[in-house]
Amino acid sequence: MSAPLPLDEQLCFSLYATSMAISRAYKPMLDRLGITYPQYLVLHSLWEQDGRTVGAIADRLGLESSTITPLVKRLEAAGLVGRARNPADERQVQVSLTEPGRAIREQCGCLGEALLERSGMTGDQLGTLNRVVKKLHDALVAERG
Repeated sequence: MSAPLPLDEQLCFSLYATSMAISRAYKPMLDRLGITYPQYLVLHSLWEQDGRTVGAIADRLGLESSTITPLVKRLEAAGLVGRARNPADERQVQVSLTEPGRAIREQCGCLGEALLERSGMTGDQLGTLNRVVKKLHDALVAERG
């Protein structure tokens, strides 16, 4: 049996370490806005399509509804979103942006700029990297499905 590759030669570790580094780079900016990275992802999914259900947000982010619910509750307490039962299906909770939740979007634009600046890569290079990583993700998810 051969020895495992060193961590730095394993794609899974490189992706994990990079994800953590991006989260650390975003943290000071998100702290100033009073939100966490997972809360930012919930908001971002609502900026893409407002009025999503908790289940739809979970699907968009590849998470469980039980993970999304406490994030939404904290965002609601911060005044960034509102929650309401779907009148057509009481089991569903719809989440909508408030005016402050829409307004914070402009302040989050600096996250991408900070990543571009810190990466030392061009926008095209980061775009290519993102497409390759997304292709890998999609293949792994399809394999599971």
